[in-house]
Formats: sequence, C-alpha cells, structure tokens
Amino acid sequence: MDEQNRNLLLAFALSLLVLVGWMWMFPPPEPPVQQAAQEEQQDAPAAIDDVAPGGGLDTADAPTLPRIPIDTPLLEGSINPVGGRIDDLSLRGYRETTAPDSDIVEFLRPDTRSEAFYALYGWRPGRDLDWDAVPGAATPWQVVEGDVLSTGQPVTLEWDNGQGLRFLQRFEIDDAYMFSVTQSVENTGDATTRLAPYGLISRHGEPSDLENFFILHEGIIKVTDGTLTEDSYRNVRNNRFSDREGTPASVIDVTENGWLGITDKYWMAALVPQPGQPFTAVSRHVPSRDLFQTRADLPTIVVGPGERDEVTTMLFAGAKEWSTIRGYERALGIDRFIDAIDWGWFFFLTKPIFATLYFINGLIGNMGWSIITLTVMIKALLLPLAWKSYVSMAKMKELQPEMLKIKERAGDDRQKLQQEMMALYKEKKVNPAAGCLPILLQIPIFFSLYKVIFVTLELRHAPWFGVFQDLSAPDPTSIFNFFGLLPWAAPHPESFLSLIFIGILPIFLGVSMWFQMRLNPAPTDPIQQAVFNWMPWVFMFILGWFASGLILYWIANNVITFSQQYAIMRMNGHKPDLVGNILSSFKRQKPAEAKGGKDK
Repeated sequence: MDEQNRNLLLAFALSLLVLVGWMWMFPPPEPPVQQAAQEEQQDAPAAIDDVAPGGGLDTADAPTLPRIPIDTPLLEGSINPVGGRIDDLSLRGYRETTAPDSDIVEFLRPDTRSEAFYALYGWRPGRDLDWDAVPGAATPWQVVEGDVLSTGQPVTLEWDNGQGLRFLQRFEIDDAYMFSVTQSVENTGDATTRLAPYGLISRHGEPSDLENFFILHEGIIKVTDGTLTEDSYRNVRNNRFSDREGTPASVIDVTENGWLGITDKYWMAALVPQPGQPFTAVSRHVPSRDLFQTRADLPTIVVGPGERDEVTTMLFAGAKEWSTIRGYERALGIDRFIDAIDWGWFFFLTKPIFATLYFINGLIGNMGWSIITLTVMIKALLLPLAWKSYVSMAKMKELQPEMLKIKERAGDDRQKLQQEMMALYKEKKVNPAAGCLPILLQIPIFFSLYKVIFVTLELRHAPWFGVFQDLSAPDPTSIFNFFGLLPWAAPHPESFLSLIFIGILPIFLGVSMWFQMRLNPAPTDPIQQAVFNWMPWVFMFILGWFASGLILYWIANNVITFSQQYAIMRMNGHKPDLVGNILSSFKRQKPAEAKGGKDK
C-alpha cells in the first residue's frame, strides 16, 4: 500500500472518529411529533392529571393493605393492592455481581423507595363521571381470587365505586416475564356510562446506574405501527410537544400493532396491547416530580345498564433474553419485539452475528470459546476476498527494494515519485489498494461484535475460564495483581492506573497486532513507518478497558489473519523473516529519521 492509500485509510479512520464524536456530543434534533388535539369529543374520557385521584401518583392518604406475593421460577416480588401496582419485582436468574452470594437483581420498586419504578392500570372517566368514580393509583382494591400470583394461579382484585360501577382486575403470569392484565367493568346502575382503560409505567428520575454511552439506548422505547422510536431520558425531558394535560409529551395514535415501555441495558418494562388493538402511545416527563412515564390509552368503552365489558393487555417486566423476546414476538404476534434489544446502526450485521454466536454457545456451552469459534467462521467467510489482498501484499513486499530506490531517485519530487510508483505497479500488475479491503470489511464487523458483546444480556457475567468470569467486563488481570495470581483486584477501569497496569489480554492484543503488521508492506515515509510501528502498543493501552470478550475476538482475529497471510505469502514465493523484521524495524527507522533531519 503506497503513501496515498495509507493517507486515505488514515483519513477515513479519523473522519469516522470525528463523525461518531460529533453525533455523541451534538445529537440530531428530535423529529417533530404531531401534537394531540387539545379539545376532545363530549363523550371522550377526561385527561389524566398526575395529581388527580384516578390517574394520580399521590398516595399519601391511601390505606395500607397486605401485599399479594408474586412467586414464579424466574420472578419474586409482590403487588400492592393500593392502586393494583406491580411495584416490587426481582429477577431470580440474575445477580448483581459474579459472586455466587450476590443479591439478585431488583427491577421494580415502590414509590416509598428511591428510584421507584412500577406499573399500574386504571380507567379514565368520561364526561359523565368524575375521577372518584373510577379506579386509579390510590384505589384500595380487595382480593377476591387467589392469594399468590404464580404460573397457572391468577389473582383477581375488585373495587366497587358505590355509584353503580363494579371494577375487576385479573392478573396472570406465564413461566417467564409476561403478565396478562384483564380490566373489566360492570354497570349495575340505570344509566349508560363511558370510560377508557389505560396502562401506565412510571419511573421516578433517571436510574443511578445509567451508563449514558452513545452506542447504548436506555430510556423510552416504543413501536408504533412498525416504526421503532427510541428516546433517551434527556430527549424526553426536553420534549417541546404537549399531551392533553399540557405536559411535555409524545403522543402517537396506533391503529393496529405496537407496544411501549422503559428499557434499561439488560431489563425492560413494556406495555403490550393485544395485536390489532388500537391505542394511543404516550411518553412524557412530569417536571414537578421528575417522573418519566409511558402510557397506553385504550379506546373508550360504552357500558349500558346491566352490561359488562373488559379488555386484556400484557405487561413485559423482566430480562431482555434473546430467546424469550423472540419467542414472544413469534408466539404472541408482538410487532418488532426483538428490537427491544438495541441492535444499533449495523442491525443487519448484529442480529445474524448474535444469532450465530447464540447457536454456537448452545453447542459449546462456553461463551469465550464460542467467540473464538465465531471468529474462525467469519475469517473463513472472508477468506476468498482476503486471498487476493494477501497475494497483493506479498507482491508489495517483494517490491519494497525497488520502491525504496524510486524514493531515493525522486527525492522531494512527489509528482515524479507517484508517477514512477504507478508505473511500477502497472508493470508488476499489483493493486496497492487491494490490501485495504480486509481492513474496510472488518470495521463494520468489529463495531457489530462490540455492540453485541456490550448490549446483549447473554454476554453479561458470561465466563470463559480462570479469572475471566465476565466477558462483558474489562480484563480483571493486570501487572498490579500479577495477572490474576495475587488476591486483589486490578485498578478500576475508570482509574488512571488502569491505563498503566493493563491486563494480559490487552498485552496479547498488542503482540498479535505487532506480528500481523510485520507481514504488511512497510510505508516508505519515515513518519508513517514510526506511526505504524507504535500503533499496536498504543492500541494495547487504549483498548485495555474494553470488554474482555471483544479483546478476545480481536486477538483471535489477529492470530487467524496472521496465519492466513503468512501461509498465502509463502505459497506465493515470499518468505517473511518475522524475527529479522522485528529486530530491524527500529534500526531501519533511525537512519531514515536521521537522513530526513539532515535533509532539512
């Protein structure tokens, strides 16, 4: 690869970094959302006010009732009969750390605690009713069926408003993370009434463990008639559009299929109306109490005297497991539910890469060896393209002496240098740009695999062997703890010491990158030569805090690339002298630098 092509490659890399940095610091403005109509029909339900009894959140005067336990193989917690809130939920299959005695992950929390996060269901009154006539956040429900919510054992709550309306809430749960909530109303009075059911998810403030990393989405997520929308907490807080209450909000009418909720990196709570059920998706921030809410407003129900009506919606509350999410999408017909996992810009690569990795891990049972196996498969698929590139690199290596002679003859005449170089390439039938192709192909693959390792739950706390018990975390070894042999932890990734006391995997990465680069044609420019000589060691320190699973992939990729390139070069008559290249690389560099300085 000649000087011009190397400059092109460097310019491409720098441009990519600038683009990513710019989008991170200055994200594009939110697309305009159509503001909901301010005036509703006379028979439509009233708006939900964050302090009104029906949809409100002020439960200071509410009674205290015994909680209803939730007990399934994957979940434990309870339902608060006050408001019928699902506000206490922990995930039995996941722990806070890799320690076997670590606490299980706590997901939903009641509003009596910090960082409250919960779901509740209620009704919006029509114009002929007031908020006291419908159940809401402070309603004291009575248990009429079941004492524990578990798989196959539903719980039913009842509330009579004393004005001719009797309400029921029936909770069911499957063997994973999907609740089914049936809201019903019976009119025992003598007048027709109108009201509308809703489901609400509310989070008090931003979570303390928010990663706030530009490649990861955490916050509001919704799918509305096939369109995926992801709004960060910052965007929701700054939304300049208003809902029916005048609170900043996004309001979207869904005609057929959709769902919405609040997602963390690995966990999510989402309201899922039945497929084909129209509803209005509302997401908003309530500044007075720093609340982030998503709400599914279902159509108005007209209930005549002696009549009864009901509606069933679903609530997903749990871990974003790929197989579970995909199973719900297929079995229940939930549109784009698999996109609850943040696949990113390269979704066309991240989805098949993860599906393949998941399949391999199912056979091997070890995510570390699965990553290595996946790397072998990717390199095998790219080998036909890489073959021509490696042959070109071998020819370029053979041309190095002639290229140096041309550089000496041309001196500072760059035009003459380029002309003679191009004539040499044409004579020897060499395409110097061919060597860049594997690098360009690996850029999206690298980002996609990094995305997969960073965001997917299956990589969380995934062990490899020995001290490598979490491939989604940085290398736990370092010189500081003698690469895991001493009984204390390595410096924290955010500590400056982590840049110095790097782990064993980053060191292997630097070494493997160095050996691989020894097979590439050396730049004729001394400055570029120095940059490429030091690049492996710079990357070794920069990537030291990356996920160890990603570094493992890169090491495996370098080793396989080196093996392929070395074998192909030998087959084409070039015999790389690796030891000689390593020992003489700096010796060649120093005279060139001295000569450059003398010329100046």
